[in-house]
Amino acid sequence: MSDDTTITGPSGTERSAEGPRTAGAAGADGALAALLAVRNEVGKAVVGQDAAVTGAIVALLTRGHILLEGVPGVAKTLLVRALAAALDVTTKRVQFTPDLMPGDVTGSLVLDPRTTDFTFREGPVFTNLLLADEINRTPPKTQAALLEAMEERQVSVEGVPRPLPRPFLVAATQNPVEYEGTYPLPEAQLDRFLLKVTMPLPSREDEVEVVQRHAAGFDPRDLAAAGVSAVAGAADLAAGAAAVQHVVVSAEIAGYIVDIARATRSSPSLALGVSPRGATALLATSRAWAWLNGRTFVTPDDVKAMAHATLAHRLALRPEAELEGVSVGAVLESALGSVAVPR
Repeated sequence: MSDDTTITGPSGTERSAEGPRTAGAAGADGALAALLAVRNEVGKAVVGQDAAVTGAIVALLTRGHILLEGVPGVAKTLLVRALAAALDVTTKRVQFTPDLMPGDVTGSLVLDPRTTDFTFREGPVFTNLLLADEINRTPPKTQAALLEAMEERQVSVEGVPRPLPRPFLVAATQNPVEYEGTYPLPEAQLDRFLLKVTMPLPSREDEVEVVQRHAAGFDPRDLAAAGVSAVAGAADLAAGAAAVQHVVVSAEIAGYIVDIARATRSSPSLALGVSPRGATALLATSRAWAWLNGRTFVTPDDVKAMAHATLAHRLALRPEAELEGVSVGAVLESALGSVAVPR
């Protein structure tokens, strides 16, 4: 069910090299400038993937999570590492494998030989930005271990809930090829991801730039040497998230979002349409997109800009539609076209 996102990044805003922000002193305007500057920093390591960077920022602003899909070698892992470096937040990486256990992700109780008591040892999920690399290569039991963390922002072990740090983002990657030995994410877990962004192969010009950077000595393992530095922090994300909540959504726009969701449910090509949770997700991403573009209200174009990345992974084609070569993207585009745009 992979479809190319239609997200395109807002115009970048340069920011002076003043290091990580400490208190969000400039408020919402300063947070906006800082978060737009993140794209420039990530661009020092990753070429031509602005849509994925913007999607991750949207997810952070709306307390959501992002699924990055692409063939091997399009810099999925590098993008998340560069994003964490540009945001000055803590990050951990988990390589999902068939033998990974739930406790390896969430943490577990271990016996302390000095006190003979069990103590909780935190897993890698206790971080700000969790890179879940190749999430479809681990069994459903371990995939499900992330559900509570993603939805409730906490981990429960032996009935004791333990809150996760804020901000908290799961950036999961998956490979759309080599399905042997993989465990496709079930619809229930796909629906937990606010956005799914397909990272395409670069254009010829971008690929030439990638090769030239490597020829000049670029080392993807050393982001500091590449010049990637923190230009935003948790305070900027908090200020931005608060500002997004004040972006106005008119009754007409709310109705437009609901009508799009309902149009997918009545499509003869779909076995599963957009749920009410999907509609609220589109509301959230449209608000964040509008704010990143400097607006205090949501327009129909904001909704359209975020529709594919927010909704496509929540849809399931009927078997007969798949046999006829119908794509989720085409069905969603048809649903968007069938709904009257408010004026």
